[in-house]
Amino acid sequence: MNFQSFFQERIEELKDEGRYRVFADLERHAGNFPKATRYVDGKTEEVTVWCSNDYLGMGQHPAVLSAMTSAVEACGAGAGGTRNISGTNHFHVKLEEELADLHGKEGALLFTSGYNSNWASLGTLGAQIPGCVIFSDANNHASMIEGIRHSKAEKRIWKHNDVEDLDRILSEYGPDVPKIVAFESIYSMDGDIAPIEAICDVADKHGAMTYIDEVHAVGMYGSRGGGVAEQEGIAHRLTVIEGTLGKAFGVMGGYITASTELVDFVRSFASGFIFTTALPPALAAGALASIQHLKQSQMERARQKERVKKVRELLDAENIPHTPNPGHIIPVMVGDAVKCKWISDLLLNDYGIYVQPINYPTVPKGTERLRITPSPLHTDEDIKNLINALSELWSQCALARSVA
Repeated sequence: MNFQSFFQERIEELKDEGRYRVFADLERHAGNFPKATRYVDGKTEEVTVWCSNDYLGMGQHPAVLSAMTSAVEACGAGAGGTRNISGTNHFHVKLEEELADLHGKEGALLFTSGYNSNWASLGTLGAQIPGCVIFSDANNHASMIEGIRHSKAEKRIWKHNDVEDLDRILSEYGPDVPKIVAFESIYSMDGDIAPIEAICDVADKHGAMTYIDEVHAVGMYGSRGGGVAEQEGIAHRLTVIEGTLGKAFGVMGGYITASTELVDFVRSFASGFIFTTALPPALAAGALASIQHLKQSQMERARQKERVKKVRELLDAENIPHTPNPGHIIPVMVGDAVKCKWISDLLLNDYGIYVQPINYPTVPKGTERLRITPSPLHTDEDIKNLINALSELWSQCALARSVA
């Protein structure tokens, strides 16, 4: 087999379909989010980032930067090993205590990413609990899907956010069968929110554990940034709350919070935790500072909601189609992979606006979109420039506008 030809042919197929991913070479400006320097063809230019998961700009916050700088000076760069072999730094311990408190749980466990925390935790629970069946929402993230697959546990998929379908499928299993219901609070591509309380009601009815991914909600919702479950006052009903440190908290890492026994179980059996080098102490210190700040401050969340509202209103004024949802993610619908990539390229090259195209397999074919994430730090001028650029390109690309 000519391996190089095979690789190249597959890459060319992606390019022809408009699905080839090009990474923007960016240098973020500390203290000047959402501005960044773009490196292209040996030159540099300033761009405004409109698709960052640093939802609140906390990756630039002075308290976070100060905590990370101090930790580097105090502890050095890396953790020095796995958590089991010399890699547990005091900042890890303090951060896990802070995360457990954030979600009202007994314990927490840090991972190197949100992907790894889902993969390792669901994989371990599904594999280690005898006869376990995992009931997975149809729109769950790839990390949850891979963790369930890795566990080799029986998997049943229920229709997205459809509590009646979940109840129907759970009813096929007797009370002695161990069950885990796995779902997200906010789904990252559509921005819709799960009916968490109703899901808990059905899970309780059938004696099932609940595992919720709050990665797009932590820091963003609730009086202290504990996510949608905190906002709705039902965090105590969820068996496992999983989250990330790499989105609204602005740093890096993932975690689970749960009972002391469940956390210790995952800590003791999850290969994805046991054999991975621990997060650098500086990252743990930065995340700790970010969480502590957002537990007290409402300003970032309030300002972010206002910015989202303004963007939506101006999109409506220009009749640019976007998916309505109660969350902070604005999917601007294009519906064509090639045009979606073309618009994204023009925004970046001609307008200095960076919005990554979202195409298959991240979203189904025919639902290609630009995923816009307004932050508290986007100015009125930034918003005006974005809307004007989109309106001009919508006309150039002969895309349908919303019906007023």
